[in-house]
Amino acid sequence: MSKLMSSTLQDIHQEKILILDFGSQYTQLIARRLRESGVYCEIFPYDLSETRARDFAPNGIVLSGGPESVNAEATLVAPGYVFELDVPVLGVCYGMQTMAKQLGGEVQVSSKSEFGFARVQLMQESQLLGELKDGIEDDESYLDVWMSHGDKVTRTPPGFVVGGRSDNTDIALMFDEERSFYGVQFHPEVNHTLQGAEIIDRFVKKVCKCKALWTPTKIVQDIVERIRVQVGSGRVILGMSGGVDSSVVAALLSRAIGDQLTCVFVDNGLLRHDEARQVEKMVGEGTQNVYALNLVTVKAADRFLSRLEGVTDPEEKRKIIGNTFIDVFDEQAATIEGVGFLAQGTIYPDVIESAGHEEGKAHVIKSHHNVGGLPDYMNLELVEPLRELFKDEVRKIGLELGLSREMVFRHPFPGPGLGVRILGEVKPIYADLLREADHIFLQELRAAGLYDQVSQAFTVFLPVRSVGVVGDARRYEYVIALRAVETIDFMTARWAHLPYEFLERVSSRIINEISGVSRVVYDVSSKPPATIEWE
Repeated sequence: MSKLMSSTLQDIHQEKILILDFGSQYTQLIARRLRESGVYCEIFPYDLSETRARDFAPNGIVLSGGPESVNAEATLVAPGYVFELDVPVLGVCYGMQTMAKQLGGEVQVSSKSEFGFARVQLMQESQLLGELKDGIEDDESYLDVWMSHGDKVTRTPPGFVVGGRSDNTDIALMFDEERSFYGVQFHPEVNHTLQGAEIIDRFVKKVCKCKALWTPTKIVQDIVERIRVQVGSGRVILGMSGGVDSSVVAALLSRAIGDQLTCVFVDNGLLRHDEARQVEKMVGEGTQNVYALNLVTVKAADRFLSRLEGVTDPEEKRKIIGNTFIDVFDEQAATIEGVGFLAQGTIYPDVIESAGHEEGKAHVIKSHHNVGGLPDYMNLELVEPLRELFKDEVRKIGLELGLSREMVFRHPFPGPGLGVRILGEVKPIYADLLREADHIFLQELRAAGLYDQVSQAFTVFLPVRSVGVVGDARRYEYVIALRAVETIDFMTARWAHLPYEFLERVSSRIINEISGVSRVVYDVSSKPPATIEWE
């Protein structure tokens, strides 16, 4: 945070939690739960240097879960300083196991794994749990939790006591109150652990003594001030998609610097049906929206599609689309006097999943955002107001800024658009077919009152021809896949159990109304093991 920031604003980063990541797919959920408690946090790799950790100056540390075994020859361990910083430590699953072993306890491979629901009998009171419980059975309090482990702690380190047990794990909860070290074998960050949010809330507020400084109102104030400090009197261009991220960025920039902002909407030929008009209606000048923004629309479909010709690799497609966006914005900037900044809707998951993470551990950029920075040739400085935020936080501050609920809760749609929903090579005819099928699917979801019941819905183009029968004739046309999922965090997702009658209606419309499609399928895979996207 800049030292130039106004002294009248409270530093909402002054109390914070350090999360050391051992590779669990749920690590981001830990961070989100901490943020929901009103406390700032960041995720770093498990081997974060002591210097960097001390500079971060956490009020507490969380050791995440992970897929490894602490008894493996080349295992992952927490740095020694974790237990020497004199701050509370919470070990979750693998985090508890490495804490136990490193501090003198014992961890063994269990003959019985424990995956899914479990009941933990509470044996000792602790500052972490207080009086939390889900019920009483045979005069013993218990918690209903979610487990995911093979190894288990079989002996606590010196100074620790056993706080709870399950049927398959004699030490499901351990703690050393004197040092404020806590270990839970279960996952409090997932929704299946009924008191999980309360456990995390108690850790940051009762154990770490943090206040709830991280709130939507204060986040908006903080970001607006930082934008003003960074931009000064300069001009900013923003790539506008109409999705929640770019819309919230636009609202923040508009509040911070007013007409110093120019929004650029790029028609890349990979948009959803009538998307350009929708964006102009939502945020353009003369609209009834809270923010009437200076919006420039660039027609660049031919440019994008020509660069994608012959390309089948999904990551390469993403890079081409991202780089072409950058080129377009660079050219637009040259036409606007005084532009020195490019704004992007990069959010925190984009950062920690990409080469943009300051530790540089991750190597695959999973977002179209150029989160590692801008090309050397581009004479623009990057402005990323949402860089610290998760998607649910972005939505909260969108409502705080006065954006419409329809805009804020619009289903996510990736920057590369239809380009990553066409398997294999992107061809204009494929995009046209997919766009129409996607439109029908969303139309029917809204008509049936199902749009807000699913977290994300879209169609996918499969470049294979399948036989269809029209009257007495056969035809061989393409296949459209429908995808709809239910999720809270987008880390895990269940396929949406849409009614058969609804799916039949959508299928019938797509096949009858779109020439070139002979078959519709529905994706019934969940994440994991599948992904939400198809690519």
